Amino acid sequence: MTKPNLLVVCPPDHYVLRNLTSLNGLATIFIGNDTASLERHAPEAEVILYSGLTGKAVDFREVWRHAKKVKWIHSLSAGVEKLMFPELVASSVPVTNAKGVFKRSLAEFAVLGMLYFYKRVRRLIDNQSAHRWDDFKVEWLLGKVMGVVGYGEIGQECARFAKALGMKVYALRRKPELSGSDPITDRVFGPSQLLEMLKESDVVLAAAPLTPETRHIISNSEFDVMKRSALIINVGRGPVIDEAALISALRRKQIAGAALDVFEREPLPASSPLWDMENVLISPHCTDRTENPDWLDLTAQAFVENFRRYVNGEPLLNIVDKKAGY
Repeated sequence: MTKPNLLVVCPPDHYVLRNLTSLNGLATIFIGNDTASLERHAPEAEVILYSGLTGKAVDFREVWRHAKKVKWIHSLSAGVEKLMFPELVASSVPVTNAKGVFKRSLAEFAVLGMLYFYKRVRRLIDNQSAHRWDDFKVEWLLGKVMGVVGYGEIGQECARFAKALGMKVYALRRKPELSGSDPITDRVFGPSQLLEMLKESDVVLAAAPLTPETRHIISNSEFDVMKRSALIINVGRGPVIDEAALISALRRKQIAGAALDVFEREPLPASSPLWDMENVLISPHCTDRTENPDWLDLTAQAFVENFRRYVNGEPLLNIVDKKAGY
């Protein structure tokens, strides 16, 4: 059997490439991250591994223009909105991604965000720094409602954690019927029922992919119906939440707080009001970047497993619905 040509769009000295050594007997591997080398190797590539996580990468449209023989594209990132240009969407070439690879760490951050506010951690730290014995009352999670906007792999993992802590789980998804027998959810809502779910949620967990339909899905109208005691946590994509509307809601105490791992513009500008808000917890889009096991090793190993399936003629995992955008 002829070994397929695998083109890896990645800096050639990046440590993530150590995960591909096991494929040396299964593929002819070319590595490049500059226009010249990609123009040379893309025309013969059967499989393309694209990494937007290992530094600045060549625009995939440039790779696609030359990839006349490609049969499969894999993204090391879970988010694929930057890959979904019309020509690729219209093609028959399957795209797979890192869906679910980082869900555990993101769910742990969601728990951290809830406990940070409910146990008033900022006040604890301030008191400790001041050597001040200031006892006060705190909240607990038992019986609170988590409303999940985007009930995919990440949203479901967050929901499992919430359920284990005694919370009720409401979920919003494009196809509510897919959760008909879901033991985690207490209620499932369709896209037109977003406001209804938000009204009843104590914690709003944003885990939706970024598509034209989800951009600013949470904005002024959504904050208007949320509880004044509500928290919002974003572990999905920054632009899912209208950041200007969020800042306004936090300033006016429309909601109680926000724990954010992603933002509309990254890095978050130093001028952003979010930095100085006491009711905001900021993570610089790093809460999924685990050290042991290394986060990039995890996503690369997921690709290696999928590549083995490819050469063995088995169905690929994590196939992206290109028209839906995730």
